[in-house]
Amino acid sequence: MHTAVDLVNETKLDSEIKSWLAFAAQKVVEVNALGKALAGLKDEAYFAANAAAQASRRSSPRVNNEEVQKAAAALKGSDHRRATPVSARLDAQQKKLNLPILPTTTIGSFPQTMDLRRVRREYKAKKISEEEYVSAIKEEISKVVKIQEELDIDVLVHGEPERNDMVEYFGEQLSGFAFTANGWVQSYGSRCVKPPIIYGDVSRPNPMTVFWSKMAQDMTPRPMKGMLTGPVTILNWSFVRNDQPRFETCYQIALAIKKEVEDLEAGGIQVIQIDEAALREGLPLRKSEHAFYLDWAVHSFRITNCGVQDTTQIHTHMCYSNFNDIIHSIINMDADVITIENSRSDEKLLSVFREGVTYGAGIGPGVYDIHSPRIPSTEEIADRVNKMLAVLDTNILWVNPDCGLKTRKYTEVKPALTNMVAAAKLIRTQLASTK
Repeated sequence: MHTAVDLVNETKLDSEIKSWLAFAAQKVVEVNALGKALAGLKDEAYFAANAAAQASRRSSPRVNNEEVQKAAAALKGSDHRRATPVSARLDAQQKKLNLPILPTTTIGSFPQTMDLRRVRREYKAKKISEEEYVSAIKEEISKVVKIQEELDIDVLVHGEPERNDMVEYFGEQLSGFAFTANGWVQSYGSRCVKPPIIYGDVSRPNPMTVFWSKMAQDMTPRPMKGMLTGPVTILNWSFVRNDQPRFETCYQIALAIKKEVEDLEAGGIQVIQIDEAALREGLPLRKSEHAFYLDWAVHSFRITNCGVQDTTQIHTHMCYSNFNDIIHSIINMDADVITIENSRSDEKLLSVFREGVTYGAGIGPGVYDIHSPRIPSTEEIADRVNKMLAVLDTNILWVNPDCGLKTRKYTEVKPALTNMVAAAKLIRTQLASTK
């Protein structure tokens, strides 16, 4: 369930990297070899081969990047918090973005149709040219932008048609990552994933999302979110190298994402979302280790966006978690806006605000559960928003679904978003009439 089955199935994996790995079948052999050694029957040849593989890994230039190591080591002297408090940043952003109260947005992905998956598969197999691929993806982005404009959503997304998975997409473009053909493990229920393998120091050779985000922004006068996966989520949804502390690897990923954030800002993207869907699930089992983990995890997030201007709005998104016990760490992330799963957990998130926690940044607790094909009515969504307004200020509340829309169909997405926007407009009208 948690470890890929057998390295024998990895015929395309680089032989040097392969020599540094042990999947489940190899771990059984290792345990057996250790057992025999402890019984006085040590297989000298086997242990010598293992030692040679370990030595090659320690000295390999593919693992060690001195420039990256120095940059990550230098991070420890600062907490990388943006200089201006969030309230002042939100004022500066509002002057630039000119959003209505209760602004509407979605989380990032739009439905991944069979045709879209076919285009990506054919491009990967070199059955279509790069020009044909770019044209097909551009057409899909244009469709998604047009749908959002017709629905009158305030802050748009490009729909992520070029992405297979929110971690794999970035890992494929970062150094220090390897990918398997058959390294499946359980995600939840019957859903399985192939986590990337982080084997070496991580850096970003080239921009990863700027081309697509700029293309999408050029299609609309409305703000277009640049969409990134955060360093903690990339770390927690990968197999991570065991020769250095996890936080050091996370800091390296954070520096790579920081470069991408700054390139998006330079490219004219005014709203940048850095998803940290897996921040809470990385909590160690021992409660005594929680504070240290949350300290470096939150620090890693802040590293990614500490260099942007006050007018650039930084969003983050979290899903599938019980957040109430880490709410102070979430506040400490210092994002301008956080969108967060709420409907699926029966609005448990709101209880933390009822208990007196004050939140001064923008926040969008999800107004409907995207994991269900059920389409919520305008009245139902408006009722949810009103419950939120009972514990959150009008000027910080956003209206959005629980999570991305990748797994849904357009026949479900369009009416659900239509009702979501209608609910936001209904409450805006009600609030205006009571002034």
